[in-house]
Amino acid sequence: MQKTLVPISRLFLLLGSRPVIGRVVILLLAMLISLVMYALFGAGLKSLEERFGALGWTFNPDQELEQRVLLIGIDERSIAEIGAWPWPRSEMARLVNALNDYDVQLQLHDIVYSEPNFSDDALIGALDRSRGAIIAQFPPLQSTQQLEAGELTHPVYGVSCNADLAATDSFIAPHSGFRDIPKGHITAIISPDGAIRKVPALVCVGAQAYPALALTALLHSVGSDRWSVMLSEQSSFFGSPKVLELGGYPGLRIPLDKNGNLRISYRRAPETYSVISALDVMKGTADRELLANSWVVVGATAFGIGDIVPTPYSGATPGVELQARILTSLLDSKIPYTPAGAYWMLLAFSIIAGALLLIVAGAREKVSLYGLPLAGLLLPLVAFGLHILLLAKMQIWLGFIFPAVFSLCAVSMLLLLEQGVLRSERSRVFANLNSFLPGDVAKEIAYNLPSSNINAKRKDVTLLCADLRNFAVFGEARPPEESAAILHFFLVKASELTQKYGGRIQEFRGDGILAVWDGQDSETARSALNAAQEMQEIITPCLLTQDLPEWLAPLALGIGIEQGPVLTGLIGPANRRAHTLLGDTVTITLRIQEMTAELAQPILIGECAARQLSKIGLESQGSYLLSGLRLPHLLFAPPFKEMPSNKRASARKLRIIKGGLG
Repeated sequence: MQKTLVPISRLFLLLGSRPVIGRVVILLLAMLISLVMYALFGAGLKSLEERFGALGWTFNPDQELEQRVLLIGIDERSIAEIGAWPWPRSEMARLVNALNDYDVQLQLHDIVYSEPNFSDDALIGALDRSRGAIIAQFPPLQSTQQLEAGELTHPVYGVSCNADLAATDSFIAPHSGFRDIPKGHITAIISPDGAIRKVPALVCVGAQAYPALALTALLHSVGSDRWSVMLSEQSSFFGSPKVLELGGYPGLRIPLDKNGNLRISYRRAPETYSVISALDVMKGTADRELLANSWVVVGATAFGIGDIVPTPYSGATPGVELQARILTSLLDSKIPYTPAGAYWMLLAFSIIAGALLLIVAGAREKVSLYGLPLAGLLLPLVAFGLHILLLAKMQIWLGFIFPAVFSLCAVSMLLLLEQGVLRSERSRVFANLNSFLPGDVAKEIAYNLPSSNINAKRKDVTLLCADLRNFAVFGEARPPEESAAILHFFLVKASELTQKYGGRIQEFRGDGILAVWDGQDSETARSALNAAQEMQEIITPCLLTQDLPEWLAPLALGIGIEQGPVLTGLIGPANRRAHTLLGDTVTITLRIQEMTAELAQPILIGECAARQLSKIGLESQGSYLLSGLRLPHLLFAPPFKEMPSNKRASARKLRIIKGGLG
């Protein structure tokens, strides 16, 4: 695990060493991740976008009452009195005749009269006598069954079915008796969440293209016997991918998506559509002034009939309302669409957002610290707000999910970069601090605020003091580079051996070291002695150079060991703290090390540590009054340890040089 983290830490340091380049790399990576997410989870993200994107309508819907198009609902009251749905054709003939009596201009029946009925003649006659009537036919797009019922009629001309239009081989249509009644399809595109947001403007069955019910109403209203349309590709960046124009209906350009689908507008609030019960129409109790010269959409509104769909306003909306919405948006020429260049617009917005994030990330520390999370919240809201504004004012469905995903991803990765760089820098600072101080001291300094108070505590420890004797004279006679090389070798090896036996370097004291083992017991004493003996075996032979002048005594290593209590911690002002180790034990250990020169012993052990090493046969060196102390102290030396033959010759040349720490 540690090996894995090291390259990651180095990567963060590399990116942090070139801040602008590192942030640009992160933004490019965020863009790539966003594109991959959009490719893998596009359906779910699109569904989310559709749900929230419709808030552009529902936040502030159009509340003006719609008087041109009315809904004639086959509701619960009508079914309760007339009978279960579907009604006999004779009852539908009664409804059509009643609408004729109200002088309705155009009837659109959101009903497919597919099965022959004994009273079809009455219904067909009523439809023929109306000022205008259109009935439905249904070529299903999402059905797995092959259906052919009735007869499809009233295709449009002037369009090829090879123009990426919706196509199917199945259909359910009124039987041939209704051949002369104009028809329009009621096929819808059902989203994965069950909502209907788009309808195909034209559906191809065989080589013929059949218009939607609302388009049929417009085509029928111009009075032409032959319906012609023109479907063209858009070259405009801000226009819809395709445009449908109706012959005989100049000025109307219907924006379609690349598959020829028409987006349903939910600009109007549901309550703006007047719903009149079919029962009231048939009884003659409906508002005559309201119905006269109006267009009506006839369909089922009762629950349980099956023509109920979810919309942005309600989870249960009669399907007949959707036909009214399509028709009114066509009459108003306010048809929502997605521009052909929407993808590039969203990409451009994402790039601008990335540039803003780059500026914020490169600002001062506090601006970056608070600005990036704030930008992570604001940029998706700005994209969402832009979508809502365009939809409400210009009927443009731009979308917002991609820039929102990119912004969140980019902010998260930039914060991760900053956090990673910060942690890497902190680790580097801690590592550097740890190279000057013991690990626990470095950690305490790194993770605590400085204070002017004494921060120290008592501990029982085992101390080892090792010193290069004669180093000052050696440095006076030799080049500084050579002195530095020898001192570096000594400090590195002494540190390695101290750590090998569980100790730590408390401090480098000139040409000596002070090492610490936590605890005052036989185990720590034995570890300190083992470290001292191995220092003598490894370091001392390398210090005794062969080409020194006769007047220059070679270097020697003296080591003192003792145990006892100390006071360890931080002292000094807050702006210049020092870590120290205080107490008689420290002074005694230093003086014991100085006595190694007087007694010609490479290693001397104080009486407290000697008690823990009684089993190894220490040799008493007598009692001595150590420099600066009032009480005499017993000193001991470890038994002689035979050196390897390759080191013995150098050891014989050892000359005792009196001296202390550096």
